[in-house]
Amino acid sequence: MEHIKFLLINPTSPVWRVQGGERPRQSRLFRFSMLPSLYVAASMPPYVETKIIDEEVEPIDFDMDADLIGITFMTYNAPRAYEIADKFRGEKGKPVIFGGYHPTFMPEEAIQHAEAVCIGEAEGNVPRMMEDFTAGKLKQFYSSEPVELTGLPKPDYTLIRKQEYAPVDTLQATRGCNYQCSFCSVSAFHHHHFRVRPVAEVIDELRSLGRYVLFMDDNIIGNREYAKQLFAEMIPLRKRWFSQCGLGIADDEELLHLASSSGCQGLFIGFESLSDEELRSWKKRTNLGKNYLAIIRKLHAAGIAVCAAFMFGGDNDTPDVFERALEFLLEANVETIQTTRLTPFPGTPLFAELDRQGRIFDKNWSHYDFNNVVFEPLHMSRAILDKGVAWVLREFHTRNRVARRVWKSLQYLDPGLVLGGVLPLNLGWRQKLTADGSFQRGTVEEKHG
Repeated sequence: MEHIKFLLINPTSPVWRVQGGERPRQSRLFRFSMLPSLYVAASMPPYVETKIIDEEVEPIDFDMDADLIGITFMTYNAPRAYEIADKFRGEKGKPVIFGGYHPTFMPEEAIQHAEAVCIGEAEGNVPRMMEDFTAGKLKQFYSSEPVELTGLPKPDYTLIRKQEYAPVDTLQATRGCNYQCSFCSVSAFHHHHFRVRPVAEVIDELRSLGRYVLFMDDNIIGNREYAKQLFAEMIPLRKRWFSQCGLGIADDEELLHLASSSGCQGLFIGFESLSDEELRSWKKRTNLGKNYLAIIRKLHAAGIAVCAAFMFGGDNDTPDVFERALEFLLEANVETIQTTRLTPFPGTPLFAELDRQGRIFDKNWSHYDFNNVVFEPLHMSRAILDKGVAWVLREFHTRNRVARRVWKSLQYLDPGLVLGGVLPLNLGWRQKLTADGSFQRGTVEEKHG
């Protein structure tokens, strides 16, 4: 079989792109998500040699020796992906294939800039794409159902500059999500289907990784019995791990105990809203009626830090939502936050509904980065939504509040985690939010429009 040189590119926004040798001052703690690209490379047939370029780490060399260009991207990077593709095709005569969330949901748009589009997961499509490319019979669209995770190949970390990323190793134990949340592109991408890898295979991979591990799972407790078995078998490995999961971890004493005993040190949790009406409108039923404060205190008592995700701008939000959310976040002493403007991503029921209502006024995909308002809110102006989110971020990350948060965290979290993770993340957010203009937009006087 003919040898193929494949260049796989991860585009990024101008704010974080390496340009002219200048690297943006973004902490490497925010760079850890190259696992999807590594899985693409791992699913390639043996005659394909893959090189990965991440624009946050190194610039693209458009004269690089490559037979085929691959670009994987989410919605906010679509314009940059199309720009790169058009340059490779038009100026260099190189064929381009696309993959990732945005091309999966918008294949007819994407194909205008590429020879072929991978719809869905790479493992089910890439071998066929390479075979057809080699035979000169590349089709426009390749689609597959969510793949089984048994026998998933181990990623080759020598393909990336590991020193440029967060000092944790990454892997997956599960993929997808069974829930039907209307705003979530992850669930839509995976056809609302939750899958698990055999525990033995996950444990085997964990043995080859370092002490600090990030599970890039959408909901690691999606199957509680599986999670319990995995955590129990992880205990002897003495890892320190982080992941994403639902609130249900606090409902099950055994599950929480096993998570803590197996080395869980931090969880990203989608609280989304303090309003049950809002949660219902988004079909986030698993959060209904939950006592968020009690849940966070339970996790803290188990030595687990919390990154709390909240979204603003839903149809039940009024301008007082920002003060209420900040008050809650400070009282709960969550270690870090992801607070965003509600963003209706293509492919989600939320996008379809808001588009049907004529409320999406901006389809410049580069604005779909949580940092812009792209639809008309119901009970506040665009400006109030935009500045309100910036205000929450600014107020949460004042120097005094960061210091107070870190001091409190030392009472119940491992000091190494607080000083090596919580503090650098908070300082990193201050730096990041200054660079992208959020702090300037979030002054107290401007918050109410």
